[in-house]
Amino acid sequence: MKTLQLLTITLLGVLPSLGIAESPRPNLLFIFADDWGWGDLGCHGHPYVQTPNIDRLAREGTDFHRFTVASGVCSPSRTAVMTGHFPARYNIDGHFAWVETNAKRNMPDWLDPAVVTLPKLLHRGGYATAHFGKWHLANDMIPDSPSPGVYGYDAYGAFNCSGEQMPVHEDAAGAIAFIEKSHQAGKPFFINLWVHEPHTPFHTVPKYRWRFRDSGLEEADEIYASVLSHADDRIGQVLDTLDRLELTENTLVIFSSDNGPARASGSTELSLTYDTATGAGYGIAASKGITAGRKGYKAALFEGGINVPFLARWPGKIAAGEIDRSSMISAVDLLPTFCQIAGVELPPDYQPDGVSQLAALTGTPSQGREAPLFWKMSGRWPPRVTPSYHWVTYATVNRNWKLLTNEALNHSELYDIVSDPYEKNDVAQTRPEVVAQLIQSISQWKATLPTKPSGKVFSIQREASTEATARPKH
Repeated sequence: MKTLQLLTITLLGVLPSLGIAESPRPNLLFIFADDWGWGDLGCHGHPYVQTPNIDRLAREGTDFHRFTVASGVCSPSRTAVMTGHFPARYNIDGHFAWVETNAKRNMPDWLDPAVVTLPKLLHRGGYATAHFGKWHLANDMIPDSPSPGVYGYDAYGAFNCSGEQMPVHEDAAGAIAFIEKSHQAGKPFFINLWVHEPHTPFHTVPKYRWRFRDSGLEEADEIYASVLSHADDRIGQVLDTLDRLELTENTLVIFSSDNGPARASGSTELSLTYDTATGAGYGIAASKGITAGRKGYKAALFEGGINVPFLARWPGKIAAGEIDRSSMISAVDLLPTFCQIAGVELPPDYQPDGVSQLAALTGTPSQGREAPLFWKMSGRWPPRVTPSYHWVTYATVNRNWKLLTNEALNHSELYDIVSDPYEKNDVAQTRPEVVAQLIQSISQWKATLPTKPSGKVFSIQREASTEATARPKH
């Protein structure tokens, strides 16, 4: 009780200076799309995609143009949101797949349930917590993986996880029911609403294909527009629920994406494909997302792979109709930011890689990055094709500089990411002292990373596979 009183006193002292009401505690709704490109919004000028409900968040909130996620692919990106840490700290450098594939990549089979997570912290702080939609911090093909519930949620409906797979289009319905229940109970809520769109397979619905019947689009573009329109409608239903329950004024809503848009590596025929978690739908040929001029796509550490939409609405706290073109907010910042907003203290033995961005959200933009950011993925060196955006293994952003380098740290590109957000002018040759400094920073960061996964993060399937491999052949 004394701890809670101290937290309340601290919160009352900090939040008024930022123009934030003392009570009641705000609700938190984090909408995380899957492969949604920076340019795939009406408010970002897309030529045919229609997103009026998401555009409403930009109109009633602030559009942050420089937000980046912690990876170019799904599972590590989501790990950063959940933990406030760079995913390399958990050896999570790619998406969770079959046990054999995870083992080959020196990855665990799921995110360790024992680690500090955002929903755990908020739950302990008195929030009702829920997750609806994609999970992928494990895999549905690993049946003994922990369920999302053990990571700090009061309720969940999910797919790409163990157990029953929630139908992809029921995410908003779950969120709405939880909002109503929490409101009735008088509790602040935190909801992760992680929508499937526009990841493959594309699960089209006739109603949404019909919307674009006279558009003149090619079939693949029509499919892409239809699934984004469907996702936008579901998000609109959740926003309408906040209005109906008069919760809009006291709810922070953020829309973002786990990485940039997917693209086929070459000419690909439109066809049906099947996913064990979500079912049948159209394949990668319908992936028509755009980055609005940013380099690369999904699975790249160039801006096209990691610079994604970030719209934040909190009436009276976050400015309406504004664009922040300078604040470099990262996915690892979300945990400390949400906890500060909620008045939840971080554990004394926990140190996030990110920092609270409450000041930036509420109208004090910043330039450059004071708290360095680091990325690690499996790059292909030398590149197989030209141009290639998938040769990068490590990247860092520090102040106004962004450096991308290969696994051996002997080939780099350097950009002034403040003045050159589209990475057009590589200055590595003219600024060798900056390259050397940032390479040293990456080397020091690498030394802090584990050499292999630890904790209870391995499936019994891996043990069986290891035993079979080690058994002598006759």
